Amino acid sequence: MKPHRGVLILVLGIIGLVACQILGPIAWLMGNADLKEMKAGRMDPEGESMTNIGRILGIVATVLLVVSFCVTIAWIVLLGGLVAGGAAAQ
Repeated sequence: MKPHRGVLILVLGIIGLVACQILGPIAWLMGNADLKEMKAGRMDPEGESMTNIGRILGIVATVLLVVSFCVTIAWIVLLGGLVAGGAAAQ
């Protein structure tokens, strides 16, 4: 039976939420894979709760990453429109 990676996934989820959002999808994917292995009996189920919490934090970090990306793109488009509108008015 493989050892669980619950601590690693939890740490990735926390760091993804607090500091580096790109780690969120990594925690999410690793958490999904490990939970699947645990349910199949191929991985130590002792770290299931840590793995699940890390996965959830990864999901939240991923959502925040997508939202911040969309806000950044909207901001760039808005500023581009304002600059182009200001240049056309002169």
